[in-house]
Amino acid sequence: MPPPMVRTVVGMSGGVDSSLAAALMRERGEDAVGVTMKLWPCAETDGGFTREDACCSPTETIDARAVALGLGLPHYVVDLEDEFRVGVVDGFVAAYAAGETPNPCVRCNEKIKFGALWDYARQIGAERVATGHYARVERAFDRWLLRTAADRGKDQTYFLFSLTQEQLAHADFPIGDLTKTEVREHARVRALRTADKHESQDICFVGDEGIAGFLRRAQPDVFVPGPIEHEDGTALGEHQGLAAYTLGQRKGLGVAWSEPLFVTRLDRARNAVVLGPRASLLVGAQRLRDCTWHLGALPSHGLECLVRPRHRAKPVAATIMPGEGGAEVRWAEPQPRVNPGQACVAYDQRDEYCLGGGWFT
Repeated sequence: MPPPMVRTVVGMSGGVDSSLAAALMRERGEDAVGVTMKLWPCAETDGGFTREDACCSPTETIDARAVALGLGLPHYVVDLEDEFRVGVVDGFVAAYAAGETPNPCVRCNEKIKFGALWDYARQIGAERVATGHYARVERAFDRWLLRTAADRGKDQTYFLFSLTQEQLAHADFPIGDLTKTEVREHARVRALRTADKHESQDICFVGDEGIAGFLRRAQPDVFVPGPIEHEDGTALGEHQGLAAYTLGQRKGLGVAWSEPLFVTRLDRARNAVVLGPRASLLVGAQRLRDCTWHLGALPSHGLECLVRPRHRAKPVAATIMPGEGGAEVRWAEPQPRVNPGQACVAYDQRDEYCLGGGWFT
């Protein structure tokens, strides 16, 4: 008697990656169920914007349903708008108001795709959640490890670093062994209507107004004008709100000086943007909070690793030391201070496994 099929919920966004993920799950012989999450008002009828490639827009949902039905899979739309607003958007707005630079995609994976969607999956008897992320999960000894994707240029482990062991145990990334080119080729062979669909790179809940415009509507009091000054005290101009600036920023400052200037400090007490030379940004170490480590607790002598302080950043050698309430990144060579609220993600020294990470303070 054959073993019972494993039921898996496949998160289908309407793009080629999740479409192929669903097709591959079907071909494995698993009991796959396509689910599209409604996360944000994206149509005029419910007060949102009408960018066609926006997450959960009518166009994306129609494409996801068409692919699912073409594969012979049931397809459902699950309303997670309240969960998304509380778990992702409210935190995004609050972080900017506090002078931080948040990463909503990390929070969405943690709280929605492998949080609220996993809760839904269990309700319908599913044992796993599959998505179109470029990543891989492996079991080693008693731990679940997050391995980088075959396509390093598309690797998304940075956005998955905060998943817990339980979440990784029930995660499936069917396209992790494929390159983007191979994904499109496989999709064409299977005649998936999303095979040549372009990708959206924007934050899904931000429309054409951009982040600044979104924040002006959501929390206008973060855009209070104040002084721009050199770190030596020289007045340089006026800004229209601290939320429009981040540490290390060079472009768009609107000031003239004898040498390139960077944002070296956001003085919230005085509502001032402070500028200075790049050397003023360099630090030897920086604290982390809310850490997740896939190998278990950090060793007392520290973890020698490679660190990505931003998604596309070149990995930098560092040692991460355990500390009360978090950890500390000690750079092998001084690095520009990273704005609080950004994700710090650690990798092994061969850059093959995501070891976890935390959030800069």
